[in-house]
Amino acid sequence: MENCFENIGIIFNSEIENSKKTAEIFHSKLMNSKIYSINELQNDIDLAVAIGGDGSFLKVARYYSKYSTPILGINMGRLGYLAQVKPDEIDEAINKIKNSQFEIENRLMLTAINKTALNDIVVKGEHCARTATLDLYINDKLLCSYVSDGLIISTPTGSTAYSLSAGGPIVSPELNCFLIIPICPHTLNTRPIVIPSDEKITIKNHENSKLNVSFDGQVDIVVNSEIEIQRNENNAQILILNQQKDKFYDILKEKLHWSLSPKK
Repeated sequence: MENCFENIGIIFNSEIENSKKTAEIFHSKLMNSKIYSINELQNDIDLAVAIGGDGSFLKVARYYSKYSTPILGINMGRLGYLAQVKPDEIDEAINKIKNSQFEIENRLMLTAINKTALNDIVVKGEHCARTATLDLYINDKLLCSYVSDGLIISTPTGSTAYSLSAGGPIVSPELNCFLIIPICPHTLNTRPIVIPSDEKITIKNHENSKLNVSFDGQVDIVVNSEIEIQRNENNAQILILNQQKDKFYDILKEKLHWSLSPKK
C-alpha cells in the first residue's frame, strides 16, 4: 500500500553526525519524499520527518505548526523524548506510515511577542548571572513576586525538559495546562504551579529593567520590563507510530530508567 502523504519532507541537521546519511536512507525507501536542510525548510509538504535530536524536532515543529503539518522525529541525539524513532527502526516506521498505522497528537504551544515555543518560554532578568525579582500576574491579577534566577513557563510536552531539571512535575501531554516553575528561588516555600491553558500569564521585572526571554532554548530575545504569554492558536502536530495510549509512560520508563531494580 502506498503511503497517504503525497509530499514528504525529510529534514536533516548538518550539525548532527550521520543525520544527512540517515535522511538519504529514509529517502531511498519512501516514495514522494525530498530531502531538505533544517536551515531551508519548505512549506509544500504534508509530513515532515525531522532527523536529529529533540532540538531539531523543536525547530521543525515550531515552523510547521502554522501549517498543521505532522512531524515525525528520528532520534540521532541523546535522550529523544520527542524524536521517537531510532535509526534501526526506520523500516518499521516506513511500513507503518505506508499502512496508516499511526495517530496524530495535538500538542499545546506557547506564544509571546509573535514567537512560539513547544517546550517552554524561559524569562530571566536583564543580567542573567544575577537573581531577579519577577512579578507574576495571572489574568492581570498579581499572584506573587519571585526572587529567583528566572521563571520557566512550560507546556506539558516541555515538562520532561528544562522544567523537570528545575523541579517541576511531569505532566501528561494530553492535559490542557501550563506549568510555572521558578529557577533556583530564594525562598523555600516557593513551589511550581499548574494553571489552565486558557489563562494569560504576565511577567514583569520588579526593578522595571529589561527581560531576557528564551523560546525552547533556541531563540533568545531581550524585551522591556514586561512580557505576556498565552496559548498559541496553533498546536504542534506530532505523528505517533505506536498507537498504544500508554506510550508516553513507556518513554518515561525508558528515558528516566524507572522500574529498574537497584544494583547490588
